Amino acid sequence: MKIAFDEVRNNSIKSYILMFFFIILIGALGALIGIFYNSMYIGLSLALIFSIIYTLIGYYSGDKMILKMSKAKPVTKKEYPHLYHASEGLAIAGGIPTPKVYVIEDSALNAFATGRDPKHASIVVTTGLLNKLNREELEGVVAHEMSHVKTYDVRFMMLTAVLVGIVVLLSDFLLRSFLWGGHRDSKGSGKSGGILILVGLVLAILTPIIGELIKLGISRKREYMADANATILTRYPPGLANALRKISKDPDPLVDQANRATAHLFISTPFRDKRGFVTNLFSTHPPIQERIKRLEQM
Repeated sequence: MKIAFDEVRNNSIKSYILMFFFIILIGALGALIGIFYNSMYIGLSLALIFSIIYTLIGYYSGDKMILKMSKAKPVTKKEYPHLYHASEGLAIAGGIPTPKVYVIEDSALNAFATGRDPKHASIVVTTGLLNKLNREELEGVVAHEMSHVKTYDVRFMMLTAVLVGIVVLLSDFLLRSFLWGGHRDSKGSGKSGGILILVGLVLAILTPIIGELIKLGISRKREYMADANATILTRYPPGLANALRKISKDPDPLVDQANRATAHLFISTPFRDKRGFVTNLFSTHPPIQERIKRLEQM
């Protein structure tokens, strides 16, 4: 239990650090946009106001948008008793409210959790997962997602995705401003103006890449910790290990309703496996065989 409490605290601290870092980044982009259009303070103010509104919408409505985007349907006890009872039992074991449970009609073997806290959380699984896993394996997957809920990973990752989205939008606006021209006064001319444009272009190009790498790096680390916490809930590491083994052998892992915005939420990448340095660098998940190896050593 101490591990879980430590992770909740660490996630809260990291959330504040993450917010501070992205606020600085967003402020810098806003200031550059403002300078380009002759008013640094107006640009900075508009960027921060936009960020606050965008973040609040994502915080309170992000999970609903994700569920709708994924075409997830709520589960009843009569339709999927094993899934329903596994969710209830593991929530009791974890000392949290039972999340709402949803199903996606898809042959791929996958699952994810979303929400802003344990009281407003949902766990989603595909019908392919329900058809191919036995009871112990299903409990392992549900425990993994329950761990994301218990340690507030769902909030942390949703917040990260929202902030990266803001940086990408502002960077895109800044880049378009430089490429297609804008209103600059004489103060922005000459050598200093050229340096400002160069700095702005570099920042506009690199910030969304840096933000995305930070998001993906955090996501991969979260998966290892959720695997470990799942074994604490089930007391049976082979259940999740065997589930991941079946998921890794799925001939068609593509989840039709998944996209780049939601990929990091799934227990395994919802896209077809592509190997290579660049692919691994931008992967939302650690190697599944490494996860299985760690579980087998527990």
